[in-house]
Amino acid sequence: MRRRNRTDLGLRETEVAASEPRPARPSVALALLLLALASLCWAGNHVLGRAIAGNVPPLAISAIRWTVPAILLLPFAAPHLRRDWPLIRENAALIVSLSALGGGLFGVLQYVGLLYTTAINVSVLNSLSPVLIALAAALLFRDRLTLAQAAGVAISLVGVLVIVCRSDIAALTGLAFNWGDVVIVFNMAVFGIFSACLRLRPAIHWLSWMFLFALVSAVVALPGYLVEHLSGSVLSWTGATVAALAYASIFPTLVANLAWNRGVEVIGVNRAGATLHLVAVFSALLSTILIGEALEGFHVLGFALILGGVWLTASQR
Repeated sequence: MRRRNRTDLGLRETEVAASEPRPARPSVALALLLLALASLCWAGNHVLGRAIAGNVPPLAISAIRWTVPAILLLPFAAPHLRRDWPLIRENAALIVSLSALGGGLFGVLQYVGLLYTTAINVSVLNSLSPVLIALAAALLFRDRLTLAQAAGVAISLVGVLVIVCRSDIAALTGLAFNWGDVVIVFNMAVFGIFSACLRLRPAIHWLSWMFLFALVSAVVALPGYLVEHLSGSVLSWTGATVAALAYASIFPTLVANLAWNRGVEVIGVNRAGATLHLVAVFSALLSTILIGEALEGFHVLGFALILGGVWLTASQR
């Protein structure tokens, strides 16, 4: 009788456990969509940065693009900040370091570099990001890039080169690099280190994290903005500059960083890094739509190679 009761009890416990809802596993497909959204926002920022180069001071837009999200997020983040305060205080140095690196410094250097380099050079240099992310992850955390993932990165890199050289590899030898390109390469390395270190982020609410990230980034950029302003490089408040600042504050800053952070959290930094080649795809599409450039055969070939490489890299575990 005891044996039967124990058996019945065990069955009931099993049935109860089976009936309890299990936490849903994050979807890889959703993570890829978020990462693609981040690339789209950043591609728009590249187009914007080149369009306003020389008209909007780079440090001004860098400071404002982080100040606006911090102000907008504060009312929503406040209750989470109170709840997360013990973890925030414990990890304050880490939060400040990650935010200053991936937000403040990266944002400033991006707009400074876009003042001096060309569109084709930006496309080429942006394709270094997945390689630099994988290198940072390997050096800092001993991550390994599988052969299939490396092949995916290489295939998508070929796709980028097909687009930027218009299927004429010899055209790459005609690229002229300047110190603005050096700034962009250094900035890609900064982004690689930041992305690799995202795994160290404390387990606080995403609103707490994003508010602190924006706040620290704004504080880092503000001194440069003041120096720039006092030196005579003054922001002119026109309808066009307000629209540019609004876009930069919302999409490449708030939306893109939220999407990128979540995507990296779900599929890992090496797999996520391959999706950055989509920036070249979206840049070409946006140029076609907004500037009127023709979509040609080499664009289609490059897109196919990039998307194939991203799929191959992101599908590996």
